[in-house]
Amino acid sequence: MSPAGPEHRPDGPVVPGTGWPDDEATAGTPVARDPAAVRALASGAGNLTELVARQSVCRACPRLVEWREQVAVEKRRSFQSQPYWGRPVPGWGAAHPRVLIVGLAPAAHGGNRTGRIFTGDRSGDALFASLWRCGLASQPTSIAAGDGQRLTAVRMAAAVRCAPPGNKPSVAERDACAPWLAAEIASISPDLRVIVCLGHFAWQALWWQLQAGGAAVPVPRPAFGHGAEALLGVPGQSGELRQPGEPRQPGIGPQAASRQLLVLGCYHPSQQNTFTGRVTDAMLDAVFLRASEHAGL
Repeated sequence: MSPAGPEHRPDGPVVPGTGWPDDEATAGTPVARDPAAVRALASGAGNLTELVARQSVCRACPRLVEWREQVAVEKRRSFQSQPYWGRPVPGWGAAHPRVLIVGLAPAAHGGNRTGRIFTGDRSGDALFASLWRCGLASQPTSIAAGDGQRLTAVRMAAAVRCAPPGNKPSVAERDACAPWLAAEIASISPDLRVIVCLGHFAWQALWWQLQAGGAAVPVPRPAFGHGAEALLGVPGQSGELRQPGEPRQPGIGPQAASRQLLVLGCYHPSQQNTFTGRVTDAMLDAVFLRASEHAGL
């Protein structure tokens, strides 16, 4: 169901401005070619739309650029007839979200193919089905950009925007990409109430950005686990860390919680995790129902 037609190259990455659904970039979108340019272009974007466009054409990490574009040419056999996005996969979803879902990076034949985060692979199948059951998505599947899927007060992003070889970005690549996520969080922060981290990598990548943004990050940093919670105060308020099953502390009621940012840990719904039962539908639903509750959805 990926876009096809003469306006899209049959092999190689999609050219900006050629009609791919949800592609905000044009031939004139500035391109970051090193980490310094990422920092400058991320902080200098005038709005969320421009930020997304700039994310989607980044070329700051040579190894990731080479890999994502190689995959877009060689393709997986089952997708040979489809064009591949082959570019960084930008944030997607509501422009004024109350919930942000953060993952590791796009899958080589998932988001790197479809151009939408968490779309077109088994992980996304499990994720979107849960969001739909919890009333946060308009349909239970996310197949390709332009398929009609819509999120309800939810946005999605990745800590690293390009598909990495072996699904393992380097520390340098993570750090080079970090300003894109920092700028996205800053842009949506007035409405944001919950961040759900899919996996340990996303959990670890988030803390310094939140601290730099003025959130009262607990010390020591919270340990990752499925259902782990960190309730972070806005500037001037104290944060509270709770593990699954622990009660809220006195004085932290619904009214107070609505003015604080809740960070939730969630095991990544990878094919390995779902097939082995480490992550079940009920486990995913519990996290997103908790997110919905705190966000007032």
